Amino acid sequence: MDKKELVNEAIKARENAFVPYSNFKVGAAILTKDGKVYIGANMESASYGLTLCAERNCIFGAYARGVRKDDIVAFAVVADTSGPVSPCGACRQIIAEYINKDVPIYLANVKGDIVEYKSTGLLPYFFDGSEL
Repeated sequence: MDKKELVNEAIKARENAFVPYSNFKVGAAILTKDGKVYIGANMESASYGLTLCAERNCIFGAYARGVRKDDIVAFAVVADTSGPVSPCGACRQIIAEYINKDVPIYLANVKGDIVEYKSTGLLPYFFDGSEL
């Protein structure tokens, strides 16, 4: 599966977003070594702190199904933005912790603009727990 196909999976996932407050739909998709795709969409709550971003929803959902760092070969995030969507800080932290640093991270919009990063490029000095 190429990056455009994975972004298209994230676009489809975006349609499952529950966003009655912001109306800002985001979709995410993980591709694993065995060719499986795991998706996530953002879910909002009236208690805003309980809202879950698409990126974390996707990653946590994949992990809940047995996926681990070494299984992930690509990750895509998409929204209806003027340029490629930018993950929030909390999502950047989770991406850096749960996805190996050499895995391509595709940030895109529904118009087809795509940029590629690595997780350490999104958050170069992420907290890795080594100080715990």
